[in-house]
Amino acid sequence: MDIFTALQTAVTGLKAQSYAIDNISGNIANSQTTGFKRIDTSFVDLIAEQTPKHEVSGTVLAQSQLSNSIQGNITATNVPTNMALNGDGFFTVQTKSGDANGQPVFNGSNLYTRRGDFTVDKDGYLVNGAGSYLLGDNLDPVTGQTASSGPIKINNGTLPAKQTTAITYNANLPRTPTTNATATGGSALYAPTNASTSVTTDTSTTATGLQVTAASASDFIDHSVVGPSLTAYTASGAPVSVTTRWAKVQDYASASQPAVWNLYYAAKSDVVGGSTAWTNTGTAFAFDSSGQLTSPAVNASTGVSSVTIPSLTVDGTTVGDITLNLGKNALTQYATSSGSVTTNALTQDGYAAGSLNSVSVSTDGKIVGAYSNGSSLAIANVGIVRFINPDGLKQESGGNFRQTLDSGNALTGLNGTTVVGSNVEQSNTDIASEFSKMIVTQQAYSANTRVMSTAQTMMSDLLNVIR
Repeated sequence: MDIFTALQTAVTGLKAQSYAIDNISGNIANSQTTGFKRIDTSFVDLIAEQTPKHEVSGTVLAQSQLSNSIQGNITATNVPTNMALNGDGFFTVQTKSGDANGQPVFNGSNLYTRRGDFTVDKDGYLVNGAGSYLLGDNLDPVTGQTASSGPIKINNGTLPAKQTTAITYNANLPRTPTTNATATGGSALYAPTNASTSVTTDTSTTATGLQVTAASASDFIDHSVVGPSLTAYTASGAPVSVTTRWAKVQDYASASQPAVWNLYYAAKSDVVGGSTAWTNTGTAFAFDSSGQLTSPAVNASTGVSSVTIPSLTVDGTTVGDITLNLGKNALTQYATSSGSVTTNALTQDGYAAGSLNSVSVSTDGKIVGAYSNGSSLAIANVGIVRFINPDGLKQESGGNFRQTLDSGNALTGLNGTTVVGSNVEQSNTDIASEFSKMIVTQQAYSANTRVMSTAQTMMSDLLNVIR
C-alpha cells in the first residue's frame, strides 16, 4: 500500500461518514413522522489482498441498516380508525394510481407499513397520512362472512333487520320454587285439572299445541315462577316482547321419575293477571337428584343442549321457530333460599334495522361497527402480515416497505401481535442517540480529512526528493 492508496482510502472514509451523517440527519428530520423506522449505518472493511503477515487495512464501505423490528412508542389519538401494532407485523396497503368514474384505481402491488394513522376518505376507504390505502377483508355484517378482499371500505348503508332464530339461556331453577300457592296450598307444583292440554312430563317426545287458556291463567300464575323476559325480532325487524314463566310439574322420586319443569311464554306482551293465555314450549326439562339437567341431552360434539320453540307468536305476530340453546351445565336445579329463578345469561341473535353510528378497532384486527339498533358487528378484517426478516424489506417513501428475497414471503396472522385502536406508533428515532452518533461521525470525518492532508504532505515531500 502506497501513499496514493492511503489517500484513496481516506476518501472512502469521508464518503462513508458522509453517508452516515446523511442517515442521521434523515432520522432526526423524521423524529415526529408516524410509524417511521430509523436507518442506522453499518461499516464494512474491504481488505486488499496481501500475503500473510503483510495485510493492510483497506477501504471502507457504508451500508444502511434498517430497524424495522424495533418498536416505536404508542400514543393515543382519539381517532377511532387510527391503529398501532404492538409487536411484529405490518399493515398491508396499496397506493392509488388514478381515478376512474369518480372512484380510485389501485396499482395492485402490495406494500407494507407501520404507519397506522388511517382515516375514512370521501369514498369510505381507510387511507393513512401518506396516502396508502389499507387492505383486508370486507365482511357482511349480517353473516360475518367475507364479502370482498382488497381496500377496506366503510359502508354507511342501513343494516338490514335480522329475524331472531336462536336464544342462548343460562339459569338455575329452584329445587323448591316459591309460588303464590306455596303458603296456602302447601305445594309449588303446577297440576292443572286437564293436564293433557297444558303440561308434559314425557322426556322422549316434544309436544305441540299445549296451552293454558286465559281463563285458567290465574291458577297457572299461582303455581309458577317468573322466567326470563326478552325482546325478539321478526324478519322485518319488528320487536316482540316475550314474557316467560317456569312451572314445576313433577318432583324427583327416582331415576325413572326425575324432576320435571315446563317453560311457557305469554300470548300477549302486556301480561296482566289472567288476561292472556300461555303457550307451553313443549319440552320436558328433566333433572336428576343432584340438580343436573338430564333431558334434553347435551350434544356430545357441540356441548350444547338445544330445543325448538315452534312458531313463537306474541300479540298475533309470529316470530318463527326459535332454537333455545342451553350450554353444558347452563340449566340446573339447585336449592335456593329465594325459591326463584336465577338468570345468568340471556341473549338472542335478532335485531331491528339500523344505521352505522361509529366504528372501533379490536385487538385482533377487526373493525367493529356500532349501529343505532344497539348491535356491534364486525364489518372488516385488517390485513396484517409478518416477515421472518423484517429488516430485509426495501424501504420506500411514505413509510412503506416492499417485500424482497432477504425479507422472505409475507406471513398472514398476528402471531401474538395486538392491534391498538385510537392509537398510532411514533417514530423509533431517539434524538439523544442520534446526537451522540452525530458527534462520533463528525470526529471520524475530521480524522479522515487529517489523513488526506497528511498523505498530501508526504506526496509533496516525495516529489521534492526528485527535485
